[in-house]
Amino acid sequence: METSQKSINYEKIIKRGKEVLQIEEKAIISLSEALDENFAKVVEIILNCKGRVAFSGMGKSGLVARKIVATLNSTGTPSFYLHPTDAVHGDLGMIRKEDVAILISKSGNTEEIVNLAPLLRRMGVPLIAITSFVDSKLAKECDITLNLNVKEEACPYDLAPTASTTATLALGDALAIALLEERGFSKEDFALLHPGGSLGKRLSLKISEIMYKGKDIPIVFLETPFKEVLYEITSKRLGVTCVVDKNGYLRGVITDGDLRRLLEKRTDVFNLTAGDFMTHNPKTVYKDYLASFALTQMEKYKITSLIVVDEKNIPIGIVHLHDLVNLGLQIR
Repeated sequence: METSQKSINYEKIIKRGKEVLQIEEKAIISLSEALDENFAKVVEIILNCKGRVAFSGMGKSGLVARKIVATLNSTGTPSFYLHPTDAVHGDLGMIRKEDVAILISKSGNTEEIVNLAPLLRRMGVPLIAITSFVDSKLAKECDITLNLNVKEEACPYDLAPTASTTATLALGDALAIALLEERGFSKEDFALLHPGGSLGKRLSLKISEIMYKGKDIPIVFLETPFKEVLYEITSKRLGVTCVVDKNGYLRGVITDGDLRRLLEKRTDVFNLTAGDFMTHNPKTVYKDYLASFALTQMEKYKITSLIVVDEKNIPIGIVHLHDLVNLGLQIR
């Protein structure tokens, strides 16, 4: 059965898209203008909190609350999401007196959130409201109110949460970063909490953890004949081999590219030894350097391998570009 396709007005749609973004931009600017000492007080309360930060919100506010929780957890502020309906059916047991509760409602009159506030107060936890109405029921129930100050939604009927959720999300980010800086949360701390992600790997993974070593290192001597050099490069499958002197010190490298260029220029290659056509002064790194540094060096010098040496310039490993990319270290 044939179906007709609806034609659309591209210019009209693009114009409307820009209008939505402009409304949300205004919402964040308005939020910024409304930010006052209450923001600093909230940061202080959370910093002095010996427990966790409980966030709660209904519908879209609940979804935004979950994202804020994730951001706080990843930046050193232990947090969790408390569903307002589940809370009155047993999940209040998640709350401890040492915790802080942040309740989100644009109107400040969301029934489930307003009803939750006195229950939390009964448990003795500090209450913080995030709302656009500072005279609302929720604001009156809480100790401190952070004013979203959102005047309109991007929805043409001013119904679907759009600008308000964007502003709430931005406010959560502001809290997270302020807390991060006050805690002195470092890149190393971030890496400890993100060991499996690409960011964590860039901040913590060392070359010693991923380099080829031992028998997997392709190595030939200065006097090694061309045929044996070719075999070493192809058998170890790294596209490169170290060239060392009789004492094991690194003197150069030979890549498969060097071999191709040599074969294009000469026919007497089987009379040559490694020392005759190696590349001198190869790029090297130490095993304790970050893997991300190795990637930066490879991109800078347009090479695919780095020789890992010890303090005597003796090869102890090789790190290859493909392995770094496969680990997700290349962020572009």
